[in-house]
Amino acid sequence: MIVRFGYVAMSMVVANASPSKTMTMASFNKIEDREAAIRKLERIAAENLHNTLRLLRHNLASDIKVYRFSSKLIPLATHGDLADWDPFAALVPSFQEVGDFVKKHGMRVSFHPDHFTVLSTPREEVLRSSIRDLMHHKAMLDAMGLDARAKNNIHIGGAYGDKKKAAERFIVNTEALPPELLQRITLENDDKTFTAVETLEVCKKTSLPMVLDIHHHWVNNDGEAPWELWEDILETWKTIYAQADSSPEEVLPPKIHVSSPKNEKDIRSHADGVVLEPLLDFLRHIADRTPAIDVMIEAKRKDEALFNLMKDFEKLAGEGIEIIDGATIRM
Repeated sequence: MIVRFGYVAMSMVVANASPSKTMTMASFNKIEDREAAIRKLERIAAENLHNTLRLLRHNLASDIKVYRFSSKLIPLATHGDLADWDPFAALVPSFQEVGDFVKKHGMRVSFHPDHFTVLSTPREEVLRSSIRDLMHHKAMLDAMGLDARAKNNIHIGGAYGDKKKAAERFIVNTEALPPELLQRITLENDDKTFTAVETLEVCKKTSLPMVLDIHHHWVNNDGEAPWELWEDILETWKTIYAQADSSPEEVLPPKIHVSSPKNEKDIRSHADGVVLEPLLDFLRHIADRTPAIDVMIEAKRKDEALFNLMKDFEKLAGEGIEIIDGATIRM
């Protein structure tokens, strides 16, 4: 099994390279000339995209082929007071440069819209806002020229007092989405509400691929080990093919999320790094039935946590672990 590791958005190694620089609506409104304020937003977005490209170059130099973009590339992009603003017109070259680099080097990239993006909501205005946010994330991937292999990962959302009905609402609302938006979505189990078993059932009904978060599973489960669900989770990925510019046989490797509890009292928050043993135990249980898997590290120390985890794997070289490069192993 080939295992590739990636990280989320920010680097602890590359200085002054935040892809999430922003501007509040209050600051925007203080600028009397609205067009000048919009130009400032576009300059911030261009800097975020430039820093994203810097991080991708850092990733390439470090053999990292799995990466999650910041969702804050364009400040205030979905704010209701700026509904008449099209930020993409001024950012075409910047988005294309990022997308070209991703495609040239065969990187797997994604977004993770924030927790306000919920399709299980009973409130129509929240649903509209959630769909608008998903459309914005799709638009960014489209602007990069990336096909449907680049995904937007979300959670089912809240239970709103009745988990079964919330799941049913999610299914109904998801099925009503345009196909071009639906094919961008993956679904993840969460740490408080929808377990891996419950999320898997929704994935089966919606044909969405499931991203298993093994940290979330350890703190919110129905009593089963995560590898006991793996065969069914794998099946959710088998119908997800690349778009027309690739062969129909090309299937995305499944993706999982990994992190470790901050401490014994705060088991849901993420630690700075990743403890090797629980991850290694999971990978060894699935290795003989999984040709390849991508692992998104959700540790506080980002790429630094990835590098430290690779050092831990290097100590096991020859014990069923082969180090392929700086961010990839074979088991």
